[in-house]
Amino acid sequence: MAAAMWTDRARRVGTFAWNAVECRSKHGASQTQYDAVVIGGGHNGLVAAAYLQRGGLKTAVLERRHVLGGAAVTEEIFPGFQFSRCSYLLSLLRPHIYADLELKVNKGTRSWIPVIGLSLKQLQCPHMCAICSQKHGLKVYLRDPHAFTPMLEEGLWGGRPRSLTLGSDLVENQKEISKFSQKDAKAFSGFVSHLEKLAAAIHPLLDAPPVDIPGVASGSLRKRLAAAKTLKPVIKCGLKLGRHIPDFYEIITAPIMKILNRWFESEPLIATLATDAVIGAMTSPSNPGSGYVLLHHVMGELEKEKGAWGYVEGGMGGLSKALANSARSFGVDIFTEKDVEQVLVDSGGAAKGVVLKDGTEIHSRIVLSNATPHVTFKNLTPQSALSPAFLKAVDQIDYTSPVTKINVAVNKLPNFLAAPTPDNKPGPHHQCSIHLNCESVDVLETAYREAMNGRPSTRPMIEMTIPSVLDPTLAPSGCHVVSLFTQFTPFHIGGREWTEQDREAFADTVFDWMEQYAPGFKESVVGRDILTPPDLERIFGLTGGNIFHGSMSLDQLYLARPLPSLSDYRTPIKGLYLCGSGSHPGGGVMGAPGWNAALTAMADLKRQ
Repeated sequence: MAAAMWTDRARRVGTFAWNAVECRSKHGASQTQYDAVVIGGGHNGLVAAAYLQRGGLKTAVLERRHVLGGAAVTEEIFPGFQFSRCSYLLSLLRPHIYADLELKVNKGTRSWIPVIGLSLKQLQCPHMCAICSQKHGLKVYLRDPHAFTPMLEEGLWGGRPRSLTLGSDLVENQKEISKFSQKDAKAFSGFVSHLEKLAAAIHPLLDAPPVDIPGVASGSLRKRLAAAKTLKPVIKCGLKLGRHIPDFYEIITAPIMKILNRWFESEPLIATLATDAVIGAMTSPSNPGSGYVLLHHVMGELEKEKGAWGYVEGGMGGLSKALANSARSFGVDIFTEKDVEQVLVDSGGAAKGVVLKDGTEIHSRIVLSNATPHVTFKNLTPQSALSPAFLKAVDQIDYTSPVTKINVAVNKLPNFLAAPTPDNKPGPHHQCSIHLNCESVDVLETAYREAMNGRPSTRPMIEMTIPSVLDPTLAPSGCHVVSLFTQFTPFHIGGREWTEQDREAFADTVFDWMEQYAPGFKESVVGRDILTPPDLERIFGLTGGNIFHGSMSLDQLYLARPLPSLSDYRTPIKGLYLCGSGSHPGGGVMGAPGWNAALTAMADLKRQ
């Protein structure tokens, strides 16, 4: 069936939520009084809710959409094809969250968390039921190899175009890199070790709020001593880094090109590595701070393999389902299709619950918002409760996004000129992140400049994934789901809104480039779902279409995320907390913001 027909159908009838019956656990609120209410059922909101409930607080999650997960959802856009419609890979989720929430079988011990009036026995399982000792259904497919970059070139002596494939096998990596540079092949293991040291050192900073600067600077000895505890993660980070502190400082501040050019000389390798320094960010490899974006993308792990990324079985909604199952097992009430209109603020300036768009009031001792800071403070909080200076600062948060996500249903695998598979059977490269238009840094730079000038890139950077190669539950037999994470596209085109014609034209451009790498791709397309930055904002609540809930730029990290006055999850409204990716340590399916916010809120309640 023609792509246009399927596209039209998707826009007329909408999408089907994966496991919608299970996601819609409750529609009518069973009670209107809770200890804690979480706005938004994204992964951070679900993580926060689970820890709050484990800590003894009766908690409810209120999700606006018909499906849980926020950006980590699975949706059946075309009959029989299940898509990770927005977020599409897993790596950054913190290991202690896997264990604490029993998302899968884990032989390790539980992490300790502060609780309110619970014994250790009660903490382990408040209901003492069988489900709490079992895994909650999360299964992840580890990819190996990891990355595939085909070249657009004429093959030598009638042979194939070259390509670069990278995975977990160092010898194979060196063999691949040596096709372009023997020097780079020898240097690669040192570079990987260098990155791993820097990424491991930052882990203590992820699992704790930023340093309490006002407390440290306080005149009160009691406050100073209490605030001094927040220095421990920084000290741990420094001890782990040791003599590498200057290297750490460089990578979080420098353009990634400054670092890559020092290590390597071959263009395909440099460009492939540079893509992780700009992915999801409106920046170029030559801009300061792009080094940190790379570090952020290699700080995770899967199955104890550092920096590895994988596919969740059933799509990213499988993770959200596991988180929701875990939260429910502790006693969290989860509601879908509950659109919060406003946070309720009492006469003393403290949050006392929320009111839904249907007028229902749900009261609580505390409120945690998994929405972006912009949505939280400009849309959900009474403006009279916030100072003009604060609102002005909120307006300055950068949400610029370069991303257009295109989800594609195909009836056969792409057959790449650089790695032919004419029998429609997947090769190792089909399970990778496939980097197209990424064999040259100049290509990336040009694409970035076009978007900064208000135009979609004419040769866009494309990260292609085909999760159905490892997870056959996602598509009908012989068919596949393809994710195209493309850059660079502006939020407005020359100052005006995107039109339907603009969306289709950009997708056509992407498909034309796909066709050059894999002839026959366009005729294999069954349907496509095009999500420009405005679409990502409208559907998923991602302000500006930014997948990180705010740019991961140097002025919006750690003590300044999302603002210098708003880096500890607390807000000017007492009892209202941020728990989404707009707070420290930032974006990606990490869960750390939810964990940190829940612990902060519980600590505040314990002090009351």
